[in-house]
Formats: sequence, structure tokens, C-alpha cells
Amino acid sequence: MPRGTSAKKDRVPRVSLAELIGRLTRKRQEVIRPVLENPRDFVLLSVRSMADRLKSDPATTVRIVRRMGFPSYKDFQRFLHDLSIAHATSLDLMRSSTTRDGNIPLYARESLEQDSNNLQGLRNSLEYKRVEKLVRRIYETNRIVLIGGDLASSLVTYFEYHLALLGFTVLTATTPGYTAHLTRMLGRRDLVFAISFRRGLRQTVEGIQQAKARGVYCVGITDTFVSPVARFCDESFLASVETTSFGASYAAPMALLNVILVACANYRRSRTLSLLREADKEQRLGFRWYET
Repeated sequence: MPRGTSAKKDRVPRVSLAELIGRLTRKRQEVIRPVLENPRDFVLLSVRSMADRLKSDPATTVRIVRRMGFPSYKDFQRFLHDLSIAHATSLDLMRSSTTRDGNIPLYARESLEQDSNNLQGLRNSLEYKRVEKLVRRIYETNRIVLIGGDLASSLVTYFEYHLALLGFTVLTATTPGYTAHLTRMLGRRDLVFAISFRRGLRQTVEGIQQAKARGVYCVGITDTFVSPVARFCDESFLASVETTSFGASYAAPMALLNVILVACANYRRSRTLSLLREADKEQRLGFRWYET
């Protein structure tokens, strides 16, 4: 089981959907399959209402849930909530908006409120002592490898830039081929950050698996414990990407990266100041900057 998980989430089995279903008889698999394929339609239902939808009975439904490894129906509902997040599509998100009258200011306000909620969720759940331990590991590592593709490649680029400014050796992998090649050359003194949300990109998950096979410590940044990123990494940090429209909101993941960077900068503050003094002249007078 990955480290860095809350006690509440530890009541959710850390296995794939296929493994959960495989614990059931074929008949019971068919009973529960609609729930696992469409979790958003069932997550808010009571056990009796769910049983009615499944044309079953409450006692059988509870037995199925427990056989899958959930201590209670509430734990199963929590799992369905995470599953609905992981499997959400852009169309699902667009349909979930509470604003319906075409009022653009309302859409804009709703979006900012969701970003604020995502940030508040990070603020409430982040364990700062874990961040401190992670920073110690960062300073002890040989190389830092950042894996993330598709839209998450923007987070990889941001994270890489600032880690390099702090003097760390950083490599990035944002394509399937390079992820495969790069993770084959890693060793036990390296550290991997894997960034992917919802269901998780195949290239990122396979990169984690290959790195771990070589003894590399892997840190996941994702939005739900149902994600294979959380399941396969040694530890993971959650930051919601929920949005009221399509795509994903990176307000919370960006804030999480900033927390890690600030902690890195101040863990050995004198070292950081020395590095920044070297960069200061270029930042003041370098050719990159437009002169008025």
C-alpha cells in the first residue's frame, strides 16, 4: 500500500477495478457492474435506492460491497465518489455546471469558486511534515525525473524550471517513447515525480512501474486515491483538478508545486541565496529582458 495516505482513505481497497470485480461470483459481477461503469449515477444513492436500481435487495448489495473489500457501504460510496472523479470526461464536467441561463458573469464566478474550493481542499488535507520529509529526500537524491504528459506537461515544465533554478539536476519525460527510455536508465539514488490526474495516462503509469522495478522512489501528484498514480507510487499528494466547465483546473496542483518549491528553497536557505546571487546579475541586466 502506498505511503502518505489518510486513515479514512485506508478503508478503500488499493487494487484495480478488475481485481475488485474478480472477488465476486460471475452473477454478482453482473449485478454491480452498472455501478462501477457509471459511478456518477449511483454515488449519492442510499443502499436501498441502489438495490432498487440494480433490481436486487439491500442485503445482497451490502454483501457484494463487503466481498469486494469495503468495510461498510459508506466506504463504498466514498470509493464511488473518487471513481466518478477519476472517470469524468470533459462532457461530464460541462454538464455538471449549475449555471444554465447563459449568464457569462455567473459562469466566471462559478469557475473561480470551484478553484477556491480546490485550493481550500488542498489546504485542509496537505500534511506539511510530509512535505518536509519529501524535501530531505529531494536533497539526498542524485537526479530528479519529472514524468507527465498531455496537459500535465505544462506542470512538468513549470516544476523543472524552478527546480533547476534551485540547482537540482532535473530530467523530464513528457512523451511515451522518452518516458520508456529515461526510466530504464534510473537507479536507486534517483527520484521520480509522476504527475497525472483522473484515470492516469498510460505513459505516466508505465513510467512509474518501470522506475519502481529499478528501485526508484516514486512520488505521485494526482487528484484521487483511485488513480493508478496513487496506487503504484511510494507516496502521493492529492490536488483536485475539478472544474465547472471542460478540461481541468490546475490552480490546486500549481499551488502544491509551489509549496514543494518554497520548502526546497528554504530547507538550505544559505545554499539557495548563494545560487540566487549568481543569477541576480543576469536577471537584472541579462539580454533576455526588454529594455524600455
